[in-house]
Amino acid sequence: MSAAVEIRGLTKVFPGSPPVDALCGVDLHVDAGQLAAVLGPSGCGKTTLLRIIAGFEAPSTGSVRIGSDLVVGNGAKPVPPERRRVGIVPQEGGLFPHLDVGRNIGFGLRGQGRGARARRVDELLDLVGLRGYARRRVHELSGGQQQRVALARALAPRPAIVLLDEPFTALDTTLRTTLRGEVAAVLRAEGTTAVLVTHDQTEALTMSDIVAVMRAGRIVQSAPPATVYRDPVDLGVAQFVGDAVVLPAVRRGEVVDCVLGQLPVGPAGSQATDVPATDVVVMVRPEQIVWDKNGPLSARVRGVSFEGHDAVFDLDLIGHDGVSVKARWSAVVEAGVGDDVNVAVVGPVRSYSA
Repeated sequence: MSAAVEIRGLTKVFPGSPPVDALCGVDLHVDAGQLAAVLGPSGCGKTTLLRIIAGFEAPSTGSVRIGSDLVVGNGAKPVPPERRRVGIVPQEGGLFPHLDVGRNIGFGLRGQGRGARARRVDELLDLVGLRGYARRRVHELSGGQQQRVALARALAPRPAIVLLDEPFTALDTTLRTTLRGEVAAVLRAEGTTAVLVTHDQTEALTMSDIVAVMRAGRIVQSAPPATVYRDPVDLGVAQFVGDAVVLPAVRRGEVVDCVLGQLPVGPAGSQATDVPATDVVVMVRPEQIVWDKNGPLSARVRGVSFEGHDAVFDLDLIGHDGVSVKARWSAVVEAGVGDDVNVAVVGPVRSYSA
């Protein structure tokens, strides 16, 4: 198995007037063989974090360990990038245009014999679905094929970790969806530890074993994708990772009262049932507001955003002037603007301090 990654107390201050705190005490643990997605908006520090792991930037404080090797921090002499056993897949692939596919993949294998190098190249071409492409030129490849070659090149020397820096940004939506599944499968087939930097929530949730959400230079939550989506640590994470309906509410123990009714709060057991009522905000995912002809809530459809397999419905709650919510339903639900519908809320919701 590949090495794990252990990051402790990482900070990075860029000089200036005033200085810029790019990282503010980042901790991150990635188990061997895991794919971790570092998810956050532009400017949150995720690219700086990736560059420090790779050795292209030095941290102000803190440490990075790759497997058993301390590569920077704790007073140790920093290990240079070329000795960290790190493979990198950049945004645009970064292939050498003057080399064919086979020589691009084999670039990091120059210390091996010709036969061993050729066998590894063939093995990786099979793995990324490009058998027979060894003599193709880079300009003859599609964008998706170029990214497959970039991944194969990063994997060729069997690195301890592969870093992926928004590798699908330049691709169209359909290709991006297909390729991210293929890349995740290849990494798992190789048993490679990987860190993916992305601002795309769907990409992070579908590809990774853990999602580390970054905000203003800090990792505010690191957990499996389902946990980050279903139980976000705060309202900021809830609104960044997926769509969220946020409403004022009153919490009484494990129940909140809001315009959607009396709803259970999850996870259960987080608060005793005999505590005083507290003003909070409640977060409901749009897919939790379901169409139900016998549902207790009445609403009028104000707008519909068709998204193919499903659609987002803007609903005005009848009897609650000025209150509207978003619901995500299957596109087969034939409700149009102006129609009255009945809805219900399913599953536990989340509440946060007002």
